[in-house]
Amino acid sequence: MAQPASGSGIPLGRVLGIPIYVHPSWFIIFLLITLSLRIQFASQHPDWTPAQHWTLGIITSVLLFGSVVFHELCHSMVAMRYRIRVESITLFVFGGLAKIQHEAEKAVQDFNIAIVGPLSSLFLAGCFWLVAYSSPANSMLAAASKWLWEINLTLALFNLLPGFPLDGGRILRGIAWGITKDFSRATRIASDSGKFFAYILIFLGIWQALNGNWVGGLWIAFIGWFLLSAAQESYAQVAIRNTLTGVHAEDIMTTDVPTVSRDISLEEYIHEVLRTGRRCHVVTAGGNPVGLITLHGVRSVPRENWSNTSIQAVMLPLDRMHSASPNEPIVGVLDRMQEADINQMPVASEGHIVGMITRDTILRFLQTRLQLGRFAAQ
Repeated sequence: MAQPASGSGIPLGRVLGIPIYVHPSWFIIFLLITLSLRIQFASQHPDWTPAQHWTLGIITSVLLFGSVVFHELCHSMVAMRYRIRVESITLFVFGGLAKIQHEAEKAVQDFNIAIVGPLSSLFLAGCFWLVAYSSPANSMLAAASKWLWEINLTLALFNLLPGFPLDGGRILRGIAWGITKDFSRATRIASDSGKFFAYILIFLGIWQALNGNWVGGLWIAFIGWFLLSAAQESYAQVAIRNTLTGVHAEDIMTTDVPTVSRDISLEEYIHEVLRTGRRCHVVTAGGNPVGLITLHGVRSVPRENWSNTSIQAVMLPLDRMHSASPNEPIVGVLDRMQEADINQMPVASEGHIVGMITRDTILRFLQTRLQLGRFAAQ
């Protein structure tokens, strides 16, 4: 799967210049798969030692997630072919996620980026099948390869389901986009398809659970719930980006930039925050900006030290301060704010701070546009 950039995890390294991360949830599924494989190998090959069962279970699990990384790298290479920057690849409980800088610009690009994932899994399934077919029947290599070709084939077929945000849903969106020439409408079609398949999985899982298969049924229902949430969230992200398209930082920034002198104490700064309700200020020295101070910085100092600590000691210096240009698209500003985990960003022009943007400002603007859109549609 490929999604617009956000978040990360535990860093593993880089492949083709792309950072690889592991989400904490990955360790849960890795442990469960390893344990399941150990039990399966012990049942199928009782003549092997327990050490062989565990070793092969671990190696096979690693190769499975290596297959997932290969799947995501194929998505990433095609995206980079279209000059779409790939921020990272993250392994998590349901597989992998390639985080791209932005959506494809054309329907054919969206289609090609999506379809290469299932094709890569089919390719791996074929490779592992050849290894299993050419290996001695009772060997560890044959046992691992047999499971790996079957699971890669299953992953390819599952990802081909026309449910957004699975690869099949993105393939469907690419086709719908090419036919309708409307990205938003195509995304809605793919999202609705994803919700449909998610509800099927949820009801199927509940039915199996009620008929005695509690573990398998609940797992299927959980996957359905995850796909339902992902389909809703993915469409919401597209709707937000479309609503903010064409809007620049200067269009919604607050030009009244609150400032404080770098010489005041944190105690005095807190009084200023309580008086004005402003939670972020530009710090000045001799009338020139030198940094940024927020309540987050104040909280890093014990309460008893506020009166004898100046804000200069905890402010974010100018050279480390994130800032936007007036003509920068607000979608890019929001992405950078989320990536840096900050709630406000100054707008700078020719070395001068000319405005301030906060997440609350963007949210209010977004709500207003959505409300006006619903009103116009009535």
